[in-house]
Amino acid sequence: MKIKSTFITLTAALLSFIVVNAQEIPIEYLSTQLAPNTSEYSKTILENEIAGITVEHITLIGGNEKKELLENGNKYIYLFIKGQGNAVGNKTNYEIVPETILLPNSVNEISIFPAKNDTLHFIKIASKLTEQDLLDLKEFPKENTEQIYYAKFIDCKPYTEPIKSPNTVSRTVLPNKYIPRIAMGTVETMGPDKVDPHEHGMLEQLFLGLTDNNVIVYADDSQIDFPAYSILHIPLGSSHSVEAKAGEKMYYMWMDFFMDKKGEEWLKTHNQIEEE
Repeated sequence: MKIKSTFITLTAALLSFIVVNAQEIPIEYLSTQLAPNTSEYSKTILENEIAGITVEHITLIGGNEKKELLENGNKYIYLFIKGQGNAVGNKTNYEIVPETILLPNSVNEISIFPAKNDTLHFIKIASKLTEQDLLDLKEFPKENTEQIYYAKFIDCKPYTEPIKSPNTVSRTVLPNKYIPRIAMGTVETMGPDKVDPHEHGMLEQLFLGLTDNNVIVYADDSQIDFPAYSILHIPLGSSHSVEAKAGEKMYYMWMDFFMDKKGEEWLKTHNQIEEE
């Protein structure tokens, strides 16, 4: 009887451990509708999920200028995901269309103008620089850190990866060596298709659902529907995968935030497609 009682106690303790340690997939759904008589909206997304990283969803109505004064000690990334307009930095105008990226880099101020009669949605990411980051920045190519970086996702270089099918189109939107310990890219395909299970304990990762994305994300024993205009956080170290059912589109951005620069070795699994 004592042995049976001990077994039951150990089994209960193990089940309790599994439940406590089961990692949910944090997700936030971006609001694409503004309240009446509102010209600007902003919200911090997945607050305190990743140390040193702040993510903000900002919405602007056409006819309004937003002047961004950028603080020293941080690097900033702007991801324009819905609506049109333009951005001005260092006396240069940049066209904003859905799915473009802009890094101010050494510029301390940019202005953002939504197109008339349109609503502009973008994600602003601030990365707080560590002392090591500041040292690493000195070793980066000057054109990567001193000039504004701007690109349309569709124009970015494609790559292949063993965990993805030949039908998948992946692109490197933000290579490493622009902002310390950060890289970003997109994954696009039609279902039925999937990204195979994989793990990476050397980096934190966010996913951003892009236009028409409608997939399922799995992480260990958890799963969640991942639609367009949502952001989720892959639990650190989890075995995770992505699945698009038949007729559904997979189109999302991955954002890698490495623990240290050694972790960027992971990016060597991306095989760049040589241009003809």
